[in-house]
Amino acid sequence: MDTFEAIKKRYSYRGNFKNTAIPRSEIKQILEAGLAGPSGCNKQTTSLIALDDPELINSIMVYLKKNGFIGGNPPAGICVLTQPIQSYPNVFFNVQDYSAAIENMLLAITALNYSSCWIEGHIIKHVETQEHISKLLDIPAEYIVVGFLPIGIAEAEGKRAVYKAFEERPWFNGFKCNK
Repeated sequence: MDTFEAIKKRYSYRGNFKNTAIPRSEIKQILEAGLAGPSGCNKQTTSLIALDDPELINSIMVYLKKNGFIGGNPPAGICVLTQPIQSYPNVFFNVQDYSAAIENMLLAITALNYSSCWIEGHIIKHVETQEHISKLLDIPAEYIVVGFLPIGIAEAEGKRAVYKAFEERPWFNGFKCNK
């Protein structure tokens, strides 16, 4: 699948997944895509943990569902970690770094014909979930758990977001009000 097709096809899938294992070679491709993302001042603040152990994934999903996430039973997942490393005085790019990594992975997941959803709020808003995942995966204290990407083959087509009309959001050579 070409890049533009993957961009247009990608959406946040919150349904159940087929019970089909994902080859580690493809999970590795997804990880490589994430780590190839841009990084502010090349600090490389994003780290990733791939999961294909059903018990570990289920333990994380239980907490995410407790926090309100509606989603299924993925056969694989990626836990996204960050380190707030200073680039300039009082300037950190770790949020931008992990955001770029996540988008790259979501596009790679789509290109490989899998589905996923960027789960962040259900983690960062709940300290007990961050602590649970950190303990479960033996994550050192200097890393912060900021996201999880469930990965699998969708059981059914999910609901796609409705986007505003193209003409409402981009402009050339300055901001133009459409009124």
